[in-house]
Amino acid sequence: MKISKDVKIDLYTRMVRQRIFEDETTVNFASGEMPGFLHLSQGEDAVPAGVCANLSNEDAIYTTHRGHGCIIAKGAEIKPMMAELFGRIDGCCKGRAGSMHFADVKTGCMGSNGIVGEGMRIALGTAFAQKYNKTNNITVVFFGEGATGTGAFHESFNMAATLKLPLVFVCNINLYAQMTPKSVHIAVEDVAVRAAGYGAPGVTIDGNDVEKVYEEFAKAAKHARAGKGPYLLECKTYRHHGHFEGDPCNYRPEGELEEWMKKDPIVLYEKKLKKEAVLTDKEMQAIKDTARKEVIDAVAFARASAMPEVEELYKDILA
Repeated sequence: MKISKDVKIDLYTRMVRQRIFEDETTVNFASGEMPGFLHLSQGEDAVPAGVCANLSNEDAIYTTHRGHGCIIAKGAEIKPMMAELFGRIDGCCKGRAGSMHFADVKTGCMGSNGIVGEGMRIALGTAFAQKYNKTNNITVVFFGEGATGTGAFHESFNMAATLKLPLVFVCNINLYAQMTPKSVHIAVEDVAVRAAGYGAPGVTIDGNDVEKVYEEFAKAAKHARAGKGPYLLECKTYRHHGHFEGDPCNYRPEGELEEWMKKDPIVLYEKKLKKEAVLTDKEMQAIKDTARKEVIDAVAFARASAMPEVEELYKDILA
């Protein structure tokens, strides 16, 4: 699969926007301006970028509590996202959702979920609706390896396979389920092999190679759109920060983070783009500067937004 120059620049831009947004939230969370918990995904940037570059607004995604990057890569506006993190009325969920429950339906970001694995059950319903309505759209659900040990994973995969639903399962292998090492809670080396138990394809790739993610997900999307059922894409990557912001990470072996930092997907891709003469240092810096201005403007927007009034608690209640 030949990837055009425009797509390469797009993949790089998506990663940079994710990274700068999360780096800025790290600073503002540390200052005490953001309420609640914060779960960050720096280091995993290539997976959402490669996946979402294959999707349209009509395709749906569901993310985990670590979902900022996915939602940015899918095309949601950054200002309402930042306002949501600040708990303000102009947030994408009116300040009610916070970091773990983002949604932006107009861009197909159907919701994040703080309960491990449970996004799969909801994604199953969306994929069923897409097939029932005879659309050509697909649903993607992101999750970590810890979720592959839940009943939700196996039940959802089994039903998606049985009904041939257009649902792509994207697993970020980042070596830890919260603080538990993968080696002590998963018996197989590659979780992608579990797809075979449901008669579906399962592929393991380097999740830090954004072009590989883009190429392999294109195959998964084609498979799902053709009515052939689910597909499991396992992306091996690593989160630079802890499970939550403030996590002391004393469960990580000494030197592990430093080794993975050498495999930072953005740094690796910058080297590749320069070698291929796709972008110069100056052009890459211009992309970063644009993203940084966008994020700084989003912080100003969030700070200027009002706190929700008490009456907001009684709005949008459906039952």
